[in-house]
Amino acid sequence: MRIVFMGTPEFAVPCLDILLREGHEISCVITQPDRPKGRGQKLTQSPVKEFAVKNALPVLQPEKINNSLVVENLKKLSPEIIVVVAFGQLLTEAILNLPTYGCINVHASILPYYRGAAPIHWAIINGDKTTGITTILMDRGMDTGDIILKQEIAIGEDETTGELHDRLSLLGSQVLARTICQAKDGFRRTAQEHCSATYAPKLTRELEQIDWQKSVFEIHNLVRGLNPWPGAYTTANDNTQILKILRTKVVSREKAGFQPGLITEITDKGFIVSAGMGQLEVLEVQPANKKKMTAIEYARGYRLCPGQRLE
Repeated sequence: MRIVFMGTPEFAVPCLDILLREGHEISCVITQPDRPKGRGQKLTQSPVKEFAVKNALPVLQPEKINNSLVVENLKKLSPEIIVVVAFGQLLTEAILNLPTYGCINVHASILPYYRGAAPIHWAIINGDKTTGITTILMDRGMDTGDIILKQEIAIGEDETTGELHDRLSLLGSQVLARTICQAKDGFRRTAQEHCSATYAPKLTRELEQIDWQKSVFEIHNLVRGLNPWPGAYTTANDNTQILKILRTKVVSREKAGFQPGLITEITDKGFIVSAGMGQLEVLEVQPANKKKMTAIEYARGYRLCPGQRLE
């Protein structure tokens, strides 16, 4: 199968890898332009570009995918399928109508739930028990096309976005491979129930701040939903230090009578904090401008003790 692949982050790499390993002709890889990254703002290739270069695949990096010159270049490639995985731009009909069998998108949720930019984060933040992968035949909407295949997986009670991301990226490649096999005989499609759609918008700085008035489950889900990026945070040391909370464990579900945010105990692994309802143990943290560390290392280094508060 002659395929044009569009993708950018690490999540998309296993999909490109499986297409190569199964012998498809990758006529072009399209990814976002190199972006400044890190303190030195050095131009950095996307993970998809790194993989493509390593495997001697031709790469295009247009700022705008729907530019007329890009569309003309794609026409010359005569793709049978365009595969889109976390690419970051919507396609117009000029591109959607190009490939023989259509444009296929691999999305990290069970559509129509969690359309949009951050489906893995929001599934965990909302405390969902399951999620999965859906492949769709793309149309002009954002994740609105007809469903081809979907496969669910369970979300662990303490699983983080990073851990779930890695499992879903591999599952996505497997579901994509099965999807491509349907192409020549015609995709078996099912229209989405658009009235049931939910959305997974981009994450905001306001979302990242922990509100200790909330229940332990809401806080625990926020912490693991924002791990490893961008990280849920609170303030410590009399409100003078930003502290990212990376891992927690629910200790008690019941209202304990303590002020929310109060450190009630130092444990052998970290420290226990009271929430609006229940208590949770903080296990891993990252102080501002420091590397991540165990919560007990932080407690010892910063001399935490019961009675101190996280704001």
